[in-house]
Amino acid sequence: MPEAVIVDAVRTPIGKRNGSLASVHPADLSADVLKALAARTGLDPELVDDVLWGCVNQVGDQSAQIGRYSVLAAGWPESVAGATVNRACGSGQTAIDLAAGMVRGGLYDVVVAGGVESMTRVPMGSGRGEGRPFGTNVRTRYAADLESGEFPGQDFNQGVGAERIAQHWGFSRQRLDEYASRSHELAAAAIDAGKFASQVAPISAVPDFTTDEGLRRGTTPETLAKLKPSFREDGVIHAGNASQISDGASAVLITTPERAKELGLTPIARYVSSAVAGSDPLMMLTGPIPATQKVLKRSGLSISDIGAFEVNEAFAPVPLAWQVELGADEERLNPVGGAIAVGHPLGGSGGILLTRLVHHMRDQGIRYGLQTMCEGGGTANATIIELLD
Repeated sequence: MPEAVIVDAVRTPIGKRNGSLASVHPADLSADVLKALAARTGLDPELVDDVLWGCVNQVGDQSAQIGRYSVLAAGWPESVAGATVNRACGSGQTAIDLAAGMVRGGLYDVVVAGGVESMTRVPMGSGRGEGRPFGTNVRTRYAADLESGEFPGQDFNQGVGAERIAQHWGFSRQRLDEYASRSHELAAAAIDAGKFASQVAPISAVPDFTTDEGLRRGTTPETLAKLKPSFREDGVIHAGNASQISDGASAVLITTPERAKELGLTPIARYVSSAVAGSDPLMMLTGPIPATQKVLKRSGLSISDIGAFEVNEAFAPVPLAWQVELGADEERLNPVGGAIAVGHPLGGSGGILLTRLVHHMRDQGIRYGLQTMCEGGGTANATIIELLD
């Protein structure tokens, strides 16, 4: 089976809701990372077999097959195809996993994968209208759990899922707010050290925007203690220990070692393995635990072999529960901060996490890295990559 390698990974700076990227159409935002990827690598876009693009809310500005229109917005040849992928928050990571699988399967030689989300222009829940997601059979299957216990009548809700996780693992609000503060502290240190500068694409419509703008310096558990709970009156989840609503995009170039050599490209990392897993759709956000266990088993690696982890910070209990169950070293967990500090632009986040991870691994000489994301409906992706000399 051919190997798949990552030649480069690039992302936009992450814009906060109604912030610097609010005026940029998501297809144009996607175009910026596609153009940056080609410019950085010297790749002729005509050689790209496909562009696989994650996007969650595919309505409004993100409708009409945004993967394809992102290719056209970038000025790439009409012969380059594009597809749009949706696995909720894991859409971008799924697109990358699919791209690597196509390369390893010998069907594609050169693929670009990533994703976009403009949560300012296309808010969460857009297009739902009067519809009732999930359907009668699903509601009937989980009716007893939905109407009983601590969270009656709360439906399939991610915030309530985070409350369930905090309750199950016994995380206090103080512990969650300490973790959230850590995310801001680490992200601030990474920004101040210039660690993100080499991975950020210029935004043609906003050329002066170069830094993730969701960061709130000076965040402490004491400042977060002033915020009201979001999902239940006596709850522990609030806006400060949850991921931010954001705008952003990311792109990753994947090929084989042989094709990279032919094109004069130098890969950064080898794609080792990936896995997906399902979990309780009411607790919803625990999928990274079985997904990580599955990908470690598939790769033959142990948790101690991994030098850096990107566990998407949808809510603070998610990486904390994952850490407890996997026994991962806290210093290796989200070492440059995460979505609590800088944002989570849904379909773009899979590539954003991979971009942060691969560049951090290269900066620190870390051999193996793992990323994983919880997703709506109770699923998760997990991916392992290996740094190349």
